[in-house]
Amino acid sequence: MADEIEYEGLGNASLGINMLAGALAGISEHAVMFPVDVVKTRMQVYSTSPAAVYTGVAEAFSRISATEGGRRLWRGVASVIAGAGPAHAVYFGVYELAKELGGGNAEGNHFAVTAGAGALATIGSDALMNPFDVVKQRMQIHGSTYRTVPDTFRRIYRAEGISAFYASLPTTLLMTIPFTATQFTVYEYLKKLMNPNNSYSPITHITAGGIAGGVAAAVTTPLDVCKTMLQTRGSSQDAVLRNVNGMLQAGRIVLARDGVAGFSRGMTPRVMSALPSNALCWFSYEAFKMLLHKNNKAASAGSVL
Repeated sequence: MADEIEYEGLGNASLGINMLAGALAGISEHAVMFPVDVVKTRMQVYSTSPAAVYTGVAEAFSRISATEGGRRLWRGVASVIAGAGPAHAVYFGVYELAKELGGGNAEGNHFAVTAGAGALATIGSDALMNPFDVVKQRMQIHGSTYRTVPDTFRRIYRAEGISAFYASLPTTLLMTIPFTATQFTVYEYLKKLMNPNNSYSPITHITAGGIAGGVAAAVTTPLDVCKTMLQTRGSSQDAVLRNVNGMLQAGRIVLARDGVAGFSRGMTPRVMSALPSNALCWFSYEAFKMLLHKNNKAASAGSVL
């Protein structure tokens, strides 16, 4: 019962605890699922080389491992780890603060508050994460000559300028705001439905987090296709793709080349990645938050004594 009471009070946990728990959860999520993200990126990138065209997730994994080595599935992971910590600290810190201020921790469902808090959370998070995401995807694509994160940052900046790191930000926000709003709304609803007593329940956090992530990923895949095109344009040999400028132009290119079906490129690995990664993220976040809260209370009690 003591654990349940402590956990129920976490809606009012300090901003510092929420941010640190979010940073640890974000790093765990992105690092574990990185190979699947590599496959998703490869499947979304338009290429004139047959060697860079993949028809399925299993085939992509097999070919990348066989022709480029298993380590190739991890190239760029350092960029994600470097960016995910601070970005997720902001993400969960802003979310919990906005939800508390909006009354989202009160009894009952508060869909508008939850969705709004999620939307606010993603704006600051994406501003921090976008450059790291650009570097990550440049290192992930087939035939990439980028080897290290610092070198990739330097080369992109010298060749394309600072704007290259933010060309996809408007599209990213258009994608992640509905993604986050959907994810948080579904997660909070399922969490309350499955665990009305709001006791600490790893199974609830894993299940609700996984379902919420999968739903949000499927809904926002069309925008993710456009985002990938914008973030990898500087590495394309196609003059049209190299000069794409903005989400609408990217969308028109997808429609012209693949029709409506083109907007689902990479949906399978994206959902496959989102289900376990979001389950892991929410499980880690809730667990780290409770652990940090306990340690903070113990330290406070010790200092008083």
